[in-house]
Amino acid sequence: MSIEQQLLIEQRVANESKSPFVAYLLAILLWGFGAHRLYLGRYMSGIIMLALWGIGWLTAPILIGWIPIALVCVWAVIDLFLIPAMIREDQAMLRQQLSAEFFGGR
Repeated sequence: MSIEQQLLIEQRVANESKSPFVAYLLAILLWGFGAHRLYLGRYMSGIIMLALWGIGWLTAPILIGWIPIALVCVWAVIDLFLIPAMIREDQAMLRQQLSAEFFGGR
């Protein structure tokens, strides 16, 4: 692979990858809704996070709902540290797809 090809792939990865700023903004502003996970392509865990958050708030008046709310809050705090790794993984997958497209067309 030539340097020009590598630069083209890296430029497309930079343009098409997810933004850390947007991911952190979603994580901080929409906390328990799992929007940051949905944005980063972690659909199943994002939906689970949203469901736990909703069930927690629906059952909070009978006190059992505080358990899923606490779980989602801890999960969201941990995610603040995991966002950079999720973005790097997304970039690596994108880089692999673009390399396969580039060399698959030849």
